[in-house]
Amino acid sequence: MGRSQETQNKKEKEKKKLKKRKEKEEKREERKANSSKGKSFEEMLAYVDENGNISATPPDPNKRKVINQEDIKIGSSRQVVVEDTDIIRTGVVTFFNDSKGYGFIKDQKTQAGVFVHVNGLLEPIKENDKVTFEVEMGLKGTNAVKVSLIKKVADTEPKVTEQNSDPA
Repeated sequence: MGRSQETQNKKEKEKKKLKKRKEKEEKREERKANSSKGKSFEEMLAYVDENGNISATPPDPNKRKVINQEDIKIGSSRQVVVEDTDIIRTGVVTFFNDSKGYGFIKDQKTQAGVFVHVNGLLEPIKENDKVTFEVEMGLKGTNAVKVSLIKKVADTEPKVTEQNSDPA
């Protein structure tokens, strides 16, 4: 029996396989040579300077700054709640829908529109009424609560009537 015949195609396939094996072996050797497993602990350390940049040299202990823990802010800054001295505000009802139970009040001080719901009313209101209210932060913005009508001056002053004490 004779030896099997090798075709040109089989020889090329064998050459490609050997070439891939050699390339793979070379890559493995290169990774071993450049790996950081053999480095010492000091070579692996990284330092952060005062500007937040990473460096290989340790910072100078003479330039050390003391930082209060309360001054450190992580994440986005929170909005500072500004407390007004007058909690009760005045405004005019610009829109109110009785059937749906909501509307808007234009604050006289800030000229901002404040949402009002029927649950925040102390008495019924309608459009163009002058009202007093308190502002409360809701899920979607500011809400007016404890809304009440401003009574007109003529209605709040007691009427004085003259009565004659002389019997006629």
